[in-house]
Amino acid sequence: MLQISLFKPIKHVFITKIHCNEKTPNFINYFCSSFLNPKNQSDMLEIDFKEIITVSMVLFAVIDIVGSIPIIVNLRAKVGHIESEKASIVAGAIMIVFLFVGEGLLNLIGIDVHSFAVAGSFVLFFLALEMILGIRIYRDEEPGSASIVPLAFPLIAGAGTMTTLLSLRSQFHTINIIIAILLNIILVYVVLKSSKKIENLLGENGLGVVRKTFGVILLAIAVKLFAANVKGLFV
Repeated sequence: MLQISLFKPIKHVFITKIHCNEKTPNFINYFCSSFLNPKNQSDMLEIDFKEIITVSMVLFAVIDIVGSIPIIVNLRAKVGHIESEKASIVAGAIMIVFLFVGEGLLNLIGIDVHSFAVAGSFVLFFLALEMILGIRIYRDEEPGSASIVPLAFPLIAGAGTMTTLLSLRSQFHTINIIIAILLNIILVYVVLKSSKKIENLLGENGLGVVRKTFGVILLAIAVKLFAANVKGLFV
């Protein structure tokens, strides 16, 4: 049963106490465990620059905005204008919202975080192989316009990014993941704004080197993520 104690001043209502137990609906229990648990609240405030750098590099590799420059340039040539600001803001919002509600959705369908993290490690593994070997394993429809849908989702905040976020949440503090998301969104915005200049500066060979370098990093992270979570499947 959900019990809420309220203190009500003249124009405001404050929730001062929430008790959750086995009879409380699943989504409310998830809210209690995620946001009202003192341990999780302290985790939210633990800023670690090493974690921020690690998560930022993982997200940078998964989003692969630099490797997507040829697609962006081609899209710009087709439609003439890319809504960089809207695409960046919407993509960031999608990632942050999914970071918080994604685990709750998994709980509703009976999937634990360790299982999802192991599955995510396989996704990262194959994404890394794509980047290193220059092959195409995952195929998606080529975006036909520069609206928010093809840019924000799935080009920036795609299935790989969503899987990665929940996998990372099992290993890193939430506040550090949020900061890493914001840093990557800023980078995405800069790349979208100057995609043509970056392509001319790096050239095809330069873009290939960047993709392969981060592919190796992503492959190592996928292995680490698998090793850290596979034990949890048998506990």
